[in-house]
Amino acid sequence: MYEISVLTDDGTLLQKHQCADARCSIGRQDQAILLKGWSIGKHHADIVLEEDGLYVQDKGSMTGTLVNGARVRQYGPLTAMDSIEIGSYVLQVKPLLTRNADATAETEFKSVASESVATVVPPAGEASVYATATAASDDQIVQREARVMVHKELLKLIDLRRIDVNAMSDDQLRAMVLQLLSEVAATIQSLPAAVDMAKVSKEVLNEVVGLGAIQDLLQDESISEVMVNSPDEIFFERRGKLIKSAITFTDNRAVMSAIERIVAPLGRRIDESSPMVDARLKDGSRVNAIIPPLALKGPSITIRKFMSHRLGAKDLLRFGSANEAMVRLLEICVNERKNIVISGGTGSGKTTLLNILSNFIPDDERIVTVEDAAELKLYQPNLVSLEARPPNPEGRGAVSIRELVRNCLRMRPDRIVVGECRGGEALDMLQAMNTGHDGSLTTLHANTPRDAVARLEVMVMMAGMDLPITAIREQIASSVNLIVQQTRFPCGSRRITSITELTGMESGRVQMAEIFSFERQGYDNDGKVNGRFIATGQVPEFYEELRARGYDLDLSIFRRTQDAS
Repeated sequence: MYEISVLTDDGTLLQKHQCADARCSIGRQDQAILLKGWSIGKHHADIVLEEDGLYVQDKGSMTGTLVNGARVRQYGPLTAMDSIEIGSYVLQVKPLLTRNADATAETEFKSVASESVATVVPPAGEASVYATATAASDDQIVQREARVMVHKELLKLIDLRRIDVNAMSDDQLRAMVLQLLSEVAATIQSLPAAVDMAKVSKEVLNEVVGLGAIQDLLQDESISEVMVNSPDEIFFERRGKLIKSAITFTDNRAVMSAIERIVAPLGRRIDESSPMVDARLKDGSRVNAIIPPLALKGPSITIRKFMSHRLGAKDLLRFGSANEAMVRLLEICVNERKNIVISGGTGSGKTTLLNILSNFIPDDERIVTVEDAAELKLYQPNLVSLEARPPNPEGRGAVSIRELVRNCLRMRPDRIVVGECRGGEALDMLQAMNTGHDGSLTTLHANTPRDAVARLEVMVMMAGMDLPITAIREQIASSVNLIVQQTRFPCGSRRITSITELTGMESGRVQMAEIFSFERQGYDNDGKVNGRFIATGQVPEFYEELRARGYDLDLSIFRRTQDAS
């Protein structure tokens, strides 16, 4: 009796097969151990039990059978330390029962083994390549196998020539890899005719220089978000709908390489001791990565793409996110230095709306932005962008958003823009709003304007100042002028569902007056949400102040009417 373990080249266990027969066949068709891929022969090899031990015999396959890196026709006796390479798989053989074992035990084993089959055992924390191969089409399997082979040959060439890729720029590295890929394509003779070598070379180039399989997705303007759940599970969002991509990474190492190429230029790190990281791409797109042991299916990447062109108020109207009256009110609020909090759920478009509102800030004002991972893209000339810093490997050197907010008060800002309030920095932000830094902007996570006020209360408590709740609410009521609620609907559309003014305190409670709201009215034939933007009839209190200063204001936008979205 002996056991055969099938692994990928990065050590992922795919199968365990216990064999009681003297011969166990391996191949891609009608064999005891089935392997997938064009580089696997129909009957590729056998594991044979002889008197002196176990042997591996190649059956004349095209790509051959390797033991410990050397190609063999027959090799043995095998030990548990020997590594058998067949295609992109690694096999290890371990004797469990010798031929001289007692007959009773052997008979019992054969009765059990006759009922056993090769079983896929995907371990926790690793993505199953076998599952990918069975689910993918034959063409995808062929392309993937070819990509693995070309990638290996490319790495061998780089290693043999002792090329220091770390000393090369992206353009130099890309040119060098293209040259080496042409050499690899000329030397590999065993690729099937169905392999698109140009496509394989492009995929390998993206893995070596770019971000691998997702490079093309990131360059697609219609895609707003890219999600890598595991090497063989990639999803993207297009026009609000999630779609599974047919493309895949080669393996977990290819995903890790993409993550490292993102975080390394930013001075951030990701490893077993720090398995999560927030970062950004060169174009400002936000990146979150998490790796095993926290991510059970393998390294995971989530990229929220940054729009390549500058968004403005007209885009809010074009997307149906607001109507003209709402946009006009927001423009006046920003120009007149009202403090605005944008509230919404994850992916609702808070940061995008913050970028659009920042376009209304006059060019002659000094702006300081504070973010955890820089995403905001403001265009004013007098702009300082600050970004928080995580701790170094020794756990030192971290700089929090709260420290940056306190520091920016000494930088003579006209306006402070905090990308997102998540904790104690909310207290410093409110104090800045209430001590001469009017017109400041920030975002937070909440489902309604009332929930946003409650979230602010909790975040102020997180500052550890032990303030009474009444004092906190008075600070919020006097600091925040407007809460803009952004909502992402199940159909993928994003709309401003409420613009609410904070009008003061009464009976220990923050008073709020909704000025505009969105009324849902079912769905259209395409599954998109229907509805109307409604003016509640409430006129903002600060309009009286503006009118007293001689402003010619159009109050008709607040009449209690309904406008089609």
